[in-house]
Amino acid sequence: MKDRSPTPFKAAPAKRSGHDTLAPSLALDQIGEALASFYDDLIAEGIPENLAALVRQVPSPDAASEPEPVVSAPVRKSGRLALVVEDDASTQGLAVALLDETELDTIGCNSAEEALAVMRDRGGDVALVFADIQLSGVMDGLQLARAVAMLWPTARMVVTSGRRAPRPDALPERVVFIPKPWRPQDVLVEAEHATSNPPPAVP
Repeated sequence: MKDRSPTPFKAAPAKRSGHDTLAPSLALDQIGEALASFYDDLIAEGIPENLAALVRQVPSPDAASEPEPVVSAPVRKSGRLALVVEDDASTQGLAVALLDETELDTIGCNSAEEALAVMRDRGGDVALVFADIQLSGVMDGLQLARAVAMLWPTARMVVTSGRRAPRPDALPERVVFIPKPWRPQDVLVEAEHATSNPPPAVP
């Protein structure tokens, strides 16, 4: 009686000289080495460069197994603006980064004159102006606050300074003063007021 047990699997002999037969029991690293050797032979025999480039683009198993990075959902913007008027680059960058986390689009300005140029173009869209009192331009933050209060009263105006607070009569009505160093929460609270509270009535 003939033995009907399954015949053990045998890999077909390699057609290329110099290569051992690949058996199913080979470890993954051995298979990888064999494939790398096969790829090197193809390059040596003149494989077209465009095909070689495609082979190089194939991700390795380790790269394919890496999880996709988690991307947080972007903040939904309202189309309204916040102006940060500050001539110190690091302070301006911090305030802009904070306000970018709100629903306001943020524009950094280095001077009051630059801020007024934006206000002339898009004053109706500006919800918040956050300005230092000491600025490098001709105008300071108090003069900017008076101009904004007079010409664009629906914008929330906040001034800040590391020096002593201005006299109450030096600030127009509804202008908020925050001393430096301000806290990130102070800026975010003002942004919340600017977007959630109804703007003042325009006379």
